[in-house]
Amino acid sequence: MYNQNPTLEDVDKNIDEKRQGEALVLNENQGGKKFYIESYGCAMNFSDSEIVASILSKEGYSSTRVMEHSDLILINTCSIREKAEYNVRQRLREFDKVKKKNPGTLVGVMGCMAERLKTKLLEQEKLVDIVIGPDAYRDLPGLIATAEDGNKGVNVYLSREETYADISPLRLGSNGVTAFISIMRGCDNMCSFCVVPYTRGRERSRDAYSIVAEAADLYDRGFREVTLLGQNVDSYKWESPDQSENVNFAQLLERVALVSPELRIRFSTSHPKDITDDVLHTMKAHENICKYIHLPVQSGNSRILELMNRTYTREWYMERVNKIYEIMPDCAISADIITGFCSETEEEHQDTLSMIEFAKYSYSYTFSYSERPGTPAAKKFEDDIPLDVKKRRLAEVIKVQRDVSAKHNQKDLGKTFKVLIEGNSKKSELHFKGRNSQNKMIVFPKQEGLGPGDYTYVKVNDITSATLIGEITTV
Repeated sequence: MYNQNPTLEDVDKNIDEKRQGEALVLNENQGGKKFYIESYGCAMNFSDSEIVASILSKEGYSSTRVMEHSDLILINTCSIREKAEYNVRQRLREFDKVKKKNPGTLVGVMGCMAERLKTKLLEQEKLVDIVIGPDAYRDLPGLIATAEDGNKGVNVYLSREETYADISPLRLGSNGVTAFISIMRGCDNMCSFCVVPYTRGRERSRDAYSIVAEAADLYDRGFREVTLLGQNVDSYKWESPDQSENVNFAQLLERVALVSPELRIRFSTSHPKDITDDVLHTMKAHENICKYIHLPVQSGNSRILELMNRTYTREWYMERVNKIYEIMPDCAISADIITGFCSETEEEHQDTLSMIEFAKYSYSYTFSYSERPGTPAAKKFEDDIPLDVKKRRLAEVIKVQRDVSAKHNQKDLGKTFKVLIEGNSKKSELHFKGRNSQNKMIVFPKQEGLGPGDYTYVKVNDITSATLIGEITTV
């Protein structure tokens, strides 16, 4: 939330900041072998890193924040943008320097780049020993053994069944308050600009009982907020092995909410074509389901949406937004927006600007179009919008969103919100930070007797472009 409307440079900076949280530490003083892991990109990658950490811990590994002390260096990669791949390659060259100083150290690439660029990474650049795709993490111990014998360990097989439902993730680098729960893997949507269906495989949903059990375990361990993760959570659908039970996303959301009224529930990401009124009514019915929906629009123009294969129109999206506000007037909505997609005209760009104002997004993640090799868009359409035009349109989107965000925050002045304390403010140890139900960060002076994981009520007295500023109060 501190960076509500990132430019391309901001996004890369955010990735770097996430990487610097790298050290995903368990107990650095443990004996035996150590691993070091960096995660880039989406929340799903960070969740996957916790699964990998669990697998490695059972093999006797412990985590370290010092790369030079590790026997195994892993980088969990993102292929969503060309710049993200460039950053990963730069890091691999840094890892290579560590390998030369510490012979025997292994380097592995996980995630989306592993599947997409396995041959190049192994044969042309020769920077890695292990390449492992998102569905092959169980095979990591075997791949490590292969690499230790002097061979390359490779498994990028995409599964139609793997959900890692039986693996309890290690909450690495956790604040002890918030945690991710992966509820499904893969994607069936085939947006023309996106590599995810090719790097993460087809959609499959995780056992509903294992999800509820994981949420209950987290609550018992003191966590007070979970985020249910999937490329498209609204298409979650689990059927019991004996076919006696079917669970959709609205039903799953309610089951997790019933773990405890003190456990907050968030989810990401929703798809405009799939989000149902049942989900919205379930959110309204449970106070602990946060009133916030990330609903990527990508473009505000129907022709561009068709080229993107988003399978909804401008009018469909607007109807969904209207329905959200009708059922939950206090709900906040955010979005993803791409500018400069193939053949986008100035008039179509204006449709995106007007959509920001119509939807009243609390914030948006904004990008200019980056052609990804192997996607339908790269095969069928010409990337014909000049870079300077893409950047200018992106700047216009950011400006409109900043104005809308400022108005959104202005409406919160004088209001009192229930806030979950996450920890100290980045700028002052005398202040706490926490989020309200609408996913807005609020900073406020500390009060004795309160700490991370506690709820309190905060009255908003001031705002910045990205943060609400307040003080603890009574209801």
